[in-house]
Amino acid sequence: MEYLDIYDENGKYLGKEERSIVHRDALWHKTVHCWLYDEEGNIYFQIRKDKEKLYITASGHVQAGETVKEAFGREVKEEIGVDICYETATLVNVVPFKLDREDGFRDRAFANVYVCIYEGKEEDFHYDKEELLGLVRVNADETLELLKKGKGSIPGRVIKKDNETEVEEQEISFTDFLVNKGEDALSKYQSVLEKVISLSK
Repeated sequence: MEYLDIYDENGKYLGKEERSIVHRDALWHKTVHCWLYDEEGNIYFQIRKDKEKLYITASGHVQAGETVKEAFGREVKEEIGVDICYETATLVNVVPFKLDREDGFRDRAFANVYVCIYEGKEEDFHYDKEELLGLVRVNADETLELLKKGKGSIPGRVIKKDNETEVEEQEISFTDFLVNKGEDALSKYQSVLEKVISLSK
Protein backbone atom coordinates (compact mmCIF):
# COMPACT_ATOMS: atom_id res chain seq x y z
CA MET A 1 0.00 0.00 0.00
CA GLU A 2 1.43 3.37 -1.07
CA TYR A 3 1.21 6.39 1.21
CA LEU A 4 1.72 10.02 0.26
CA ASP A 5 2.47 13.03 2.41
CA ILE A 6 -0.46 15.45 2.25
CA TYR A 7 -0.61 19.24 2.51
CA ASP A 8 -3.06 22.11 2.54
CA GLU A 9 -3.36 24.33 -0.52
CA ASN A 10 -0.61 26.59 0.85
CA GLY A 11 1.87 23.71 1.17
CA LYS A 12 1.59 23.20 4.93
CA TYR A 13 2.26 19.58 5.89
CA LEU A 14 -0.79 17.79 7.32
CA GLY A 15 0.28 14.14 7.60
CA LYS A 16 0.08 11.15 5.27
CA GLU A 17 -2.70 9.20 3.57
CA GLU A 18 -3.18 6.22 1.29
CA ARG A 19 -2.74 7.09 -2.39
CA SER A 20 -6.25 5.97 -3.41
CA ILE A 21 -7.80 8.22 -0.74
CA VAL A 22 -5.57 11.12 -1.78
CA HIS A 23 -7.06 10.96 -5.28
CA ARG A 24 -10.59 10.19 -4.09
CA ASP A 25 -10.71 13.18 -1.74
CA ALA A 26 -8.58 15.59 -3.81
CA LEU A 27 -5.87 15.98 -1.17
CA TRP A 28 -2.82 18.08 -2.00
CA HIS A 29 0.39 16.08 -2.39
CA LYS A 30 3.73 16.30 -4.22
CA THR A 31 4.77 14.85 -7.55
CA VAL A 32 8.10 15.11 -9.34
CA HIS A 33 8.75 15.78 -13.02
CA CYS A 34 12.20 14.44 -13.89
CA TRP A 35 14.10 15.76 -16.90
CA LEU A 36 17.51 14.51 -18.02
CA TYR A 37 19.83 16.45 -20.31
CA ASP A 38 23.43 16.17 -21.47
CA GLU A 39 26.33 18.64 -21.49
CA GLU A 40 25.75 19.37 -25.19
CA GLY A 41 22.31 20.84 -24.48
CA ASN A 42 20.22 17.86 -25.54
CA ILE A 43 17.16 16.84 -23.53
CA TYR A 44 15.49 13.42 -23.22
CA PHE A 45 11.77 12.87 -23.73
CA GLN A 46 10.10 9.52 -23.14
CA ILE A 47 7.72 8.13 -25.77
CA ARG A 48 4.50 7.29 -23.91
CA LYS A 49 3.10 3.94 -25.01
CA ASP A 50 -0.52 4.88 -24.32
CA LYS A 51 -0.41 8.13 -26.31
CA GLU A 52 2.55 7.52 -28.66
CA LYS A 53 3.65 11.06 -27.84
CA LEU A 54 6.74 12.66 -26.28
CA TYR A 55 6.55 13.46 -22.57
CA ILE A 56 8.69 14.11 -19.48
CA THR A 57 11.81 11.89 -19.10
CA ALA A 58 10.19 10.34 -15.98
CA SER A 59 7.59 11.38 -13.41
CA GLY A 60 5.61 10.14 -10.43
CA HIS A 61 4.45 10.67 -6.87
CA VAL A 62 6.70 11.67 -4.01
CA GLN A 63 6.08 8.94 -1.44
CA ALA A 64 5.52 9.57 2.28
CA GLY A 65 8.80 10.38 4.04
CA GLU A 66 10.68 10.79 0.77
CA THR A 67 12.40 13.98 -0.40
CA VAL A 68 11.60 15.32 -3.84
CA LYS A 69 15.16 14.62 -5.03
CA GLU A 70 15.00 11.04 -3.69
CA ALA A 71 11.76 10.60 -5.65
CA PHE A 72 13.55 12.00 -8.72
CA GLY A 73 16.24 9.32 -8.48
CA ARG A 74 13.74 6.53 -7.81
CA GLU A 75 11.40 7.44 -10.68
CA VAL A 76 14.27 7.70 -13.17
CA LYS A 77 15.51 4.28 -12.05
CA GLU A 78 12.05 2.72 -12.25
CA GLU A 79 11.03 4.18 -15.59
CA ILE A 80 14.25 4.24 -17.63
CA GLY A 81 16.58 2.03 -15.59
CA VAL A 82 19.53 4.30 -14.88
CA ASP A 83 21.11 5.55 -11.67
CA ILE A 84 21.85 9.25 -11.60
CA CYS A 85 23.39 11.67 -9.13
CA TYR A 86 19.96 13.02 -8.22
CA GLU A 87 21.28 15.29 -5.46
CA THR A 88 22.66 17.55 -8.20
CA ALA A 89 19.23 18.01 -9.79
CA THR A 90 18.24 21.66 -10.31
CA LEU A 91 14.79 23.03 -9.54
CA VAL A 92 12.97 24.67 -12.46
CA ASN A 93 9.68 25.50 -10.73
CA VAL A 94 6.82 24.11 -8.65
CA VAL A 95 3.50 24.06 -10.48
CA PRO A 96 0.16 23.58 -8.67
CA PHE A 97 -1.92 21.14 -10.71
CA LYS A 98 -5.65 20.40 -10.53
CA LEU A 99 -7.59 17.75 -12.42
CA ASP A 100 -11.06 16.25 -11.92
CA ARG A 101 -12.03 13.30 -14.10
CA GLU A 102 -15.49 11.87 -14.69
CA ASP A 103 -14.40 8.53 -13.20
CA GLY A 104 -13.98 10.13 -9.77
CA PHE A 105 -10.20 10.58 -9.96
CA ARG A 106 -9.32 13.97 -8.46
CA ASP A 107 -5.79 15.32 -8.50
CA ARG A 108 -4.35 18.17 -6.44
CA ALA A 109 -0.59 18.11 -6.79
CA PHE A 110 2.41 20.35 -6.37
CA ALA A 111 4.44 19.27 -9.41
CA ASN A 112 8.14 19.75 -8.61
CA VAL A 113 9.94 20.18 -11.92
CA TYR A 114 13.67 19.36 -11.84
CA VAL A 115 16.41 18.87 -14.42
CA CYS A 116 19.55 16.78 -13.95
CA ILE A 117 22.54 16.13 -16.19
CA TYR A 118 22.93 12.60 -17.52
CA GLU A 119 26.52 11.56 -18.15
CA GLY A 120 25.93 7.86 -18.80
CA LYS A 121 25.49 5.89 -22.01
CA GLU A 122 22.33 5.44 -24.05
CA GLU A 123 22.93 1.69 -23.94
CA ASP A 124 22.27 1.81 -20.18
CA PHE A 125 18.62 2.81 -20.63
CA HIS A 126 16.26 0.00 -19.64
CA TYR A 127 12.79 1.48 -19.77
CA ASP A 128 9.47 0.07 -18.59
CA LYS A 129 8.00 -1.43 -21.77
CA GLU A 130 4.50 -1.41 -20.25
CA GLU A 131 4.61 2.40 -20.25
CA LEU A 132 7.26 3.49 -22.75
CA LEU A 133 8.07 2.86 -26.40
CA GLY A 134 11.50 4.38 -26.04
CA LEU A 135 13.29 7.69 -25.51
CA VAL A 136 14.00 10.61 -27.81
CA ARG A 137 16.99 12.94 -27.55
CA VAL A 138 16.54 16.37 -29.09
CA ASN A 139 18.45 19.64 -28.84
CA ALA A 140 16.76 21.90 -26.27
CA ASP A 141 17.40 25.10 -28.25
CA GLU A 142 15.98 23.63 -31.46
CA THR A 143 13.00 22.19 -29.56
CA LEU A 144 12.19 25.56 -28.01
CA GLU A 145 12.29 27.26 -31.41
CA LEU A 146 10.04 24.54 -32.85
CA LEU A 147 7.46 25.01 -30.09
CA LYS A 148 7.56 28.79 -30.55
CA LYS A 149 6.85 28.41 -34.27
CA GLY A 150 4.06 25.90 -33.61
CA LYS A 151 4.83 23.91 -36.73
CA GLY A 152 7.57 22.04 -38.54
CA SER A 153 10.11 19.47 -37.35
CA ILE A 154 13.63 19.07 -35.98
CA PRO A 155 16.18 16.22 -36.06
CA GLY A 156 15.97 13.78 -33.15
CA ARG A 157 17.60 10.60 -31.93
CA VAL A 158 15.15 7.78 -31.12
CA ILE A 159 16.51 5.26 -28.62
CA LYS A 160 14.75 1.90 -28.34
CA LYS A 161 15.77 -1.28 -26.60
CA ASP A 162 14.92 -4.93 -27.07
CA ASN A 163 17.86 -7.25 -26.55
CA GLU A 164 20.15 -4.56 -27.89
CA THR A 165 19.95 -0.79 -28.05
CA GLU A 166 18.58 0.47 -31.36
CA VAL A 167 19.17 4.09 -32.32
CA GLU A 168 17.52 5.82 -35.25
CA GLU A 169 17.85 9.41 -36.47
CA GLN A 170 14.35 10.70 -37.10
CA GLU A 171 12.50 13.96 -37.69
CA ILE A 172 10.49 15.03 -34.65
CA SER A 173 7.37 17.02 -35.45
CA PHE A 174 5.67 19.78 -33.44
CA THR A 175 2.63 17.50 -33.15
CA ASP A 176 4.70 14.70 -31.53
CA PHE A 177 4.73 16.44 -28.13
CA LEU A 178 2.15 15.40 -25.55
CA VAL A 179 -0.14 18.11 -24.21
CA ASN A 180 -3.26 17.69 -22.08
CA LYS A 181 -6.61 19.30 -22.75
CA GLY A 182 -6.39 23.04 -22.21
CA GLU A 183 -2.58 23.10 -22.51
CA ASP A 184 -0.22 24.17 -25.26
CA ALA A 185 3.21 22.73 -25.91
CA LEU A 186 5.14 25.97 -25.52
CA SER A 187 3.79 26.89 -22.08
CA LYS A 188 4.11 23.26 -20.95
CA TYR A 189 7.78 22.77 -21.87
CA GLN A 190 9.29 26.26 -22.25
CA SER A 191 10.66 26.74 -18.71
CA VAL A 192 12.37 23.33 -18.74
CA LEU A 193 13.94 23.90 -22.14
CA GLU A 194 15.16 27.37 -21.14
CA LYS A 195 16.70 25.95 -17.95
CA VAL A 196 18.56 23.24 -19.89
CA ILE A 197 19.79 25.82 -22.40
CA SER A 198 21.12 28.06 -19.62
CA LEU A 199 22.80 25.16 -17.77
CA SER A 200 24.45 23.86 -20.94
CA LYS A 201 26.16 27.12 -21.94
